[in-house]
Amino acid sequence: MAKKLDNFYGLVGETPQMRQIKGIIQQVAPSDITVLISGESGTGKELVANAIHKLSKRAAHQIVTVNCGAIPEGIFESEVFGHVRGAFTSADRTRKGYFEMAHGGTIFLDEIGEMPLEAQAKILRILELGEFMKVGSSQVEKVNVRAIVATNRDLAEAVSRGDFRQDLYFRLKAVNIYLPTLRERKDDVHLLVDAFLDDVCQKNDIPIPKVTEGAMTLMRNAYWEGNVRELKHFLESLVILERGRALDEDIVGEHLRHSEHEGAFLPVHVPRGSSGIDADLLVPLMLELKRDISEIKGLLLRSGLGAPVPVNHWMPGREIIQTESQVSLDEMEKDQIIRILKEVRGNRRVAAATLGISERTLYRKIKEYGL
Repeated sequence: MAKKLDNFYGLVGETPQMRQIKGIIQQVAPSDITVLISGESGTGKELVANAIHKLSKRAAHQIVTVNCGAIPEGIFESEVFGHVRGAFTSADRTRKGYFEMAHGGTIFLDEIGEMPLEAQAKILRILELGEFMKVGSSQVEKVNVRAIVATNRDLAEAVSRGDFRQDLYFRLKAVNIYLPTLRERKDDVHLLVDAFLDDVCQKNDIPIPKVTEGAMTLMRNAYWEGNVRELKHFLESLVILERGRALDEDIVGEHLRHSEHEGAFLPVHVPRGSSGIDADLLVPLMLELKRDISEIKGLLLRSGLGAPVPVNHWMPGREIIQTESQVSLDEMEKDQIIRILKEVRGNRRVAAATLGISERTLYRKIKEYGL
């Protein structure tokens, strides 16, 4: 128990940003105010939610975690609010939703920005009045929960695009805890390394290895696109593969260079005109460009400026990806999804995180490409 308190319910760090976050958690936990936790994926948003719950007056009850991006849109309301028997073909019994399960405790709505627009009005009502109706029912029910929500998206931007309700956004942002990236708090890396090594070595009955100053410097200056979560997984694999060996600069550097996400750790120089650009680096960039273009097209259509110019006619850098086989962006995206799914053995949650998209988007892509 003492160890948990030492790192504040799993939140390791003593930089000014982390000390401020711990202070805010202690301030807001005793109240029932809704808290919005924002920050990149892997920064520890769920840890913050759990810390708030454990320090609250609701700690004796459970915290129910709901990943809004992982629930298919067609069954979202049934999962969150529950349904009555006969509400739809397969509803052979009345079922509690997540809010009802969390009665008396806390509900943590992760990836709130991925919530279907149609469900957002009902979420606002339950947050404001504590009232909801199960799918297929006309009976208003009451529930007593404290809501904590999290997002890695810019909700203000989502509001401007029409993807998120403005009234719900205003309701959620009363208290906003921003979690900095690991790149913004490099001075915490040594504390995180010590904590993660201690944890993984205890679980696997491995002596805690010595970490040289050079190795620690490498990890401190690595990019860590996946933030604290990525550092933790990196150390887990490092300790298992190098069982019993001291972790010096050569060992850590070698593992960083051979990581699946090579470009995320160390700068790579690619000469101009090089014909050997790695497709693994190019494909994600092109897919990100495609997503950006899709968003721009949607914004133009919603703003009434008329249909945008077809992507095929003006897409920047198209000459870069027109190979002899004339591979289209859709084909590249499909191949990328197939490859990632194989690498993670079909785990769609991990695949979505690796691809940088929500699970709902991944499900839609799988259906679209018939995978």
